[in-house]
Amino acid sequence: MSAIPDDLRYTKTHEWVRTDENDMNSVCGITDHAQEMLTDIVFVELPDVDMEVKAGDQVAVVESVKAVSDVYAPVAGRIVEVNTELEDSPENVNNDPYGNGWIFKIEIKNAGELEELMDAISYNEHVESGE
Repeated sequence: MSAIPDDLRYTKTHEWVRTDENDMNSVCGITDHAQEMLTDIVFVELPDVDMEVKAGDQVAVVESVKAVSDVYAPVAGRIVEVNTELEDSPENVNNDPYGNGWIFKIEIKNAGELEELMDAISYNEHVESGE
């Protein structure tokens, strides 16, 4: 069973976002479930820093030995940082999707959008439903 941390918010397309009240920038990546479905990740195409995005915009690409998958912005905002370590170590997404495998940081435009995302319980139900 995939890990689903309680302190994150989730999208139906298997992205996660972690907010920190002391930092306006939220960390984003793909879920443990998503990396398990992709299997061995061999390349991550990172978004451009300073790119303005809307919730649901395609911002990155994750390529595995079996598939290529788009990564979408969970909320609207501005990309403020990317995880350049993934350029040399894309396997970090497989090994630690909620830690060293983060993909980008976003300065959220509207914090209310976070409430529209799923909590861990809802995301677990979504995964179990097979959607």
